[in-house]
Amino acid sequence: MERQKRKRELTYYLVSFFMMLLLTGLSFAAVAMKGIEKHFTAFFIVTLAVIQVAFQLYYFMHLKDKNHGMPALFIYSGAFVAFITVLAFVSIVWIS
Repeated sequence: MERQKRKRELTYYLVSFFMMLLLTGLSFAAVAMKGIEKHFTAFFIVTLAVIQVAFQLYYFMHLKDKNHGMPALFIYSGAFVAFITVLAFVSIVWIS
């Protein structure tokens, strides 16, 4: 039973690792293409980055495991504060 659990977990790690490589490759490909508008490329790269962060938090930071409530709370709180800070700076730059 324990061996199957470890094998399943290793499979999840490998799949998420290759998904992150794919997302990184898509980001590089989006930059390399000349015919795509710059605003769409920036939005696409940021979207892929958010997905990649979610993969890393969920699998490599073990937020999928039980009994990780406090670390998850601190990580999500930090992400929320970072989002609000970036939103505030973008709003200030956009208004002025």
